[in-house]
Amino acid sequence: MSNESASLPSVSVVCPVFNAEREILDFDRALKHQKGVNLVEVKYVLTESDDYTEMVMKDAGIAFEKGRQVRLLCSTPVSGDTIADEETVVIATDTRSMTEEDAAAEIRRQTSHLSPLFKKTDSALRGHVVAELTALMETTGFKRVVYLPANPSKGRIIRDGIYYINGVPIHETDFSFDPEFPAWTSSLRERFPDAEAHNIVMPDAETTEDIRRVVDKYDDGLTLFAGAADLFTEVLASYTSNRSRALVRDVTKCPDPNVTLILCGSTQSKPLDVGIPISPMPKEIYDGSTDITLWNTRDYEKYHKLILTIPYTHRTGKEAATHLRQVMAMMAKRLVDIRKPDRLIIEGGATAWATLKVLGWTQFSIVSQHAPGVVTMKAANGPLVTLKPGSYPWGFMSHRGQDTL
Repeated sequence: MSNESASLPSVSVVCPVFNAEREILDFDRALKHQKGVNLVEVKYVLTESDDYTEMVMKDAGIAFEKGRQVRLLCSTPVSGDTIADEETVVIATDTRSMTEEDAAAEIRRQTSHLSPLFKKTDSALRGHVVAELTALMETTGFKRVVYLPANPSKGRIIRDGIYYINGVPIHETDFSFDPEFPAWTSSLRERFPDAEAHNIVMPDAETTEDIRRVVDKYDDGLTLFAGAADLFTEVLASYTSNRSRALVRDVTKCPDPNVTLILCGSTQSKPLDVGIPISPMPKEIYDGSTDITLWNTRDYEKYHKLILTIPYTHRTGKEAATHLRQVMAMMAKRLVDIRKPDRLIIEGGATAWATLKVLGWTQFSIVSQHAPGVVTMKAANGPLVTLKPGSYPWGFMSHRGQDTL
């Protein structure tokens, strides 16, 4: 190695690839000729594609390996449904929208015959955390749970038991206005006072290295990990014994969607300007005084692209939250019945669950990850579905004038 190379930062890259037959050669060439870094290794992981990406890479001598298949289920696996050794299955439960008693019962039902690797929880402390994790220990035999909702990659950390978002205690952010689980304190021990009594550990973490140390400390086969995306990344890395690589943007070429529907179903939603008509929920529908027939569909029928938004915030509480996601889901069903979209983008986990349930779409294969927590899937009936947490930025989307949409 030259002295110049030795002084440069060393980088190893893992890059998922899907439907990239036209882009992969140029991307590979540009990646391997980057200046300012010592590129130690490039590893491509090819997910199941429906074009000639694999043939192009083989002909060009570009090394790759086949990635694990990932399925998302919005219902309990049916009798006889098996999980292959090379497959990862994600089960969506929507327990955050249930009562605490129902949420615990649903977790027991879903996990009575499964051995989960990880329990995903909200990164803003929402949900019936202690009840669900206790139920998990009852059905799976785990003796302890490490609950770590910190997401340092998103500026969400835990220091001295206090949860911060970009340096601000969470109870001083907009999460204090959450309609179902308002952040009335930033202290995890105040928010979950009975956690320790149920053998739930809540460590600090300010960096991804802190999270890695937590996983190393508690990964004993008797401990279940539960928390946010950054913790899952480290748990998965520990599970596969492969921590030396950094994940960069995926090389994903999705079909140019002629029909696009975007649902902004979160009270934390930020403005989105991508050159698509915006249709705000009418106040009469928001207040519950009329049904969705008042909501205009003309722009969708004319342009085949539409963004649905909720422009009001004066209603709070579980009843209001349930009403809003049900209305958004029913409006989505109305538009899909008019014309099925090539691409459906849903902001907000509860809105996504309600919408996919109303549409009857229950099985998906994962296509790509745009950012932690932001994934695109292919529904069994064809459309691409992108899910984004409500409190995350729209960074993966282009601005007006670009071609992402």
